Amino acid sequence: LPSSSHTSSFVGGVHLKKMAVMDFFRRRKSVDNEAQHDDLKRNVEVTAHKEDLETELLQRLGVNQYTGLGSDAAKTLLTDHGPNMLTPPKQTPAWVKFLKELTGFFSLLLWGGSILCFAGYLIDRSQDHLFLGIVLVLVVVVTGIFSFVQNSKSESLMNSFKNMLPPKVKVLRDGTTDEVVAMQIVPGDIVFVEAGDLIPADIRVLECSDNFQVDNAALTGESEPQKRRPVCSHDDPLETQNLCFFGTQVPEGSCKGVVIATGDKTVMGRIAALAMSTKNEQTPINKEIHHFILVISAIAMFLGVLFFLLNILIGTPYIENLVFMIGIIVANVPEGLLATVTVCLTLTAKRMHEKKVLVKNLEGVETLGSTTCICSDKTGTLTQNIMTVAQVVYGGINSFVTEDAPSSFTGGKKTGTLT
Repeated sequence: LPSSSHTSSFVGGVHLKKMAVMDFFRRRKSVDNEAQHDDLKRNVEVTAHKEDLETELLQRLGVNQYTGLGSDAAKTLLTDHGPNMLTPPKQTPAWVKFLKELTGFFSLLLWGGSILCFAGYLIDRSQDHLFLGIVLVLVVVVTGIFSFVQNSKSESLMNSFKNMLPPKVKVLRDGTTDEVVAMQIVPGDIVFVEAGDLIPADIRVLECSDNFQVDNAALTGESEPQKRRPVCSHDDPLETQNLCFFGTQVPEGSCKGVVIATGDKTVMGRIAALAMSTKNEQTPINKEIHHFILVISAIAMFLGVLFFLLNILIGTPYIENLVFMIGIIVANVPEGLLATVTVCLTLTAKRMHEKKVLVKNLEGVETLGSTTCICSDKTGTLTQNIMTVAQVVYGGINSFVTEDAPSSFTGGKKTGTLT
């Protein structure tokens, strides 16, 4: 039989190997996530717009543009590619979100203060300690409810993408045209869209009316509708005129096209995946509060321990000395700061909501307030993309007359005299 030393060394070696293997897979997963994130940042690589229609694209997709896919083939493709929808992010239960609001770094400081107050009450039965402990608990709970309710009002980013999918689409299958649920269309389906429709997936234009246009404002920021026709006009898939993308609108005309990508494999799907993969960074106010709490906690603990040691030297009774130390530590806790910050940010978020600005995180309000410069790539990106009459100028008897026109931009206020 092996000795105990050999056994312990063997077990230790196995443990180290196990830890090394776990560390390897943890690093491998981190590297894979970073590689996937970098891949999403790359320019869209689509070649379907440059492929020959009859000999390459339709043959690769296995479809006849005049009869469409067969029902059996469509079912097989639906099983292979999955439903035509964007993968939703992992949802955090409401009770977990609420618990996070109650266990923030500053909230934990107040919880610690309340526990010390209750401990002081148990030691000397002082009503002051009991009341102060209850007040600290109420401050944490009430401000946590404030933050939870405000953050719950904001819809998640993925919910906005859900509205980009039309309920049903006209699809050509087995030689007949029928309406199919948009989530059930697959690559190779021949679809028909008209003015007012949403593009159900990434499609290549086969036939279209002369006035067929798409609104790519949600995708590229273009403020004007873009002309589309069945001809490859550019090597860049986002610029060519024979591609239409998932989630864009059709303001005018009609089109017959073949689906080249669905769900997460669409251009909009890549954008959604990139948005969901970004890491949350600490806001400026969060960093400041974190630093402030560390300083206050260090000062409170230092003063409490210092006076505790001094009272021991001068012979103060142990129980009285302990209660005095708890009082000093609690007195240095700014119990009103959490409520003040939460209420201020909540009121600011409500004001911004009235201006149609959606705040997803209360701390983001302070971040926006500290912004000094916003860079935009072109006109139309930050505007409402709505033509609005601001002033009306017409000829009078002796001169021109200028009248202000209430609009969504001016809110009915005067815009100045036109010169």
